[in-house]
Amino acid sequence: MHRSSRTACALVSISLAATAHGFALSPALRFAPGMAAPALKQSSARALSLAPRKFAMPRCNRNGLRLLMSTPTEVDWAKELIKDSDENNVTPYIANLVGRDLHLKKNHPLNIIKTKIEKYFTDRDSEFQPKDSLYPIVTPKQCFDDLLIPEDHQSRRFSDTYYISKEKLLRTHTSAHQTELLKQGVTKFLCTGDVYRRDEIDSSHYPAFHQMEGVKILKECEGVEDREKWVEMCSTDLKDHLEGMVDAIFGPVEKRWVEAYFPFTDPSFELEIFYQGDWLEVLGCGVIQQPILDGCDMKTQHGWAFGLGLERLAMVLFDIPDIRLFWTDDERFISQFKDGEITKFEPYSKYPACYKDIAFWLPEGWEENNFAELVRNVAGDIVESVELVDKFDNPKKGKTSHCYRINYRAMDRSLTNEEVDKLQMEVRDKAAADLSVELR
Repeated sequence: MHRSSRTACALVSISLAATAHGFALSPALRFAPGMAAPALKQSSARALSLAPRKFAMPRCNRNGLRLLMSTPTEVDWAKELIKDSDENNVTPYIANLVGRDLHLKKNHPLNIIKTKIEKYFTDRDSEFQPKDSLYPIVTPKQCFDDLLIPEDHQSRRFSDTYYISKEKLLRTHTSAHQTELLKQGVTKFLCTGDVYRRDEIDSSHYPAFHQMEGVKILKECEGVEDREKWVEMCSTDLKDHLEGMVDAIFGPVEKRWVEAYFPFTDPSFELEIFYQGDWLEVLGCGVIQQPILDGCDMKTQHGWAFGLGLERLAMVLFDIPDIRLFWTDDERFISQFKDGEITKFEPYSKYPACYKDIAFWLPEGWEENNFAELVRNVAGDIVESVELVDKFDNPKKGKTSHCYRINYRAMDRSLTNEEVDKLQMEVRDKAAADLSVELR
């Protein structure tokens, strides 16, 4: 299912969970693994601390790939993720987000939503296993190939995904763990974790967010050869589970099912609810493509999968207006929430915005995500949004000009003109040097 938006992103047709995060498809490829990438990996004074964070290192499977958590240890994520290679596009800003585990923090809105969903499923069926500490570094095979995502799909592009090397990347969806868990014999699970996408900058998009994927293999479908029959059995069971989950979170609400497309489910659906006077897309789901199960030595078994974005649900339920707030350590935010309770967020301040425009002629193969990544690496969470406000085509020069408006607004203090001017100048200099734009 393709959707349009001002800035591109590939997750809506890539991950079930991403349908609830509101992404759209990305434009043409400029950089691929192994090609020269924009030089966005330099740290700046605004980069947050890169001190090692506690994280449980995973054990290895028979192929040497690290999969599951075991003994806690210290990991220097900057060292683990950032390499001096054209195949690597992870920045210090992104490395600092890995290992934060917001979905595991007590009294955090994301953990509250996660816990409510897990309780619904485990109360209904004690065989459901929560998996919430899986290693965020995966292979292209796990993230794409095993899920039948085409070789030329935009989600694989260097402009859309954080690659550590050709063989390793930061997971773009929790679906990346689906086949590994199934191969281990886990047939009912809820997999939650942080996922990473190069993305636009606004109040509802962030390069790191959190997804939950649910999978169930139906025992009663094993050995059923009539495809129409087992598809109907799986679809009915899936919809029954998810309608109950929605009522457990939102209360009794009007629902509707919409046909959708995902590479790894057939048929595929989206579940929408009528909430606060409008239809809200909650999740994507479907019957697991049989070739995926065949690859897990499950040729006679059938099941379903769903995915949802925790931030999207939390922003609606808690009335949180800016996705950056989930990452703050400000007590004025954290103290407002309590485990097991849905409470409306009360804004504690709104500091003044400072708008700065930057205009330039685009180089060949322009990728807007690369500019968003550059701005993030310079100014971090001080940037609230980056908006394309003007586009001009010059037929005589055969060039296109874009003008972007950057909104600098910190969540904890007022910014000075001198501070913002310095950041804007650094953005201009780096855009010219790293992205080969011609400033106007």
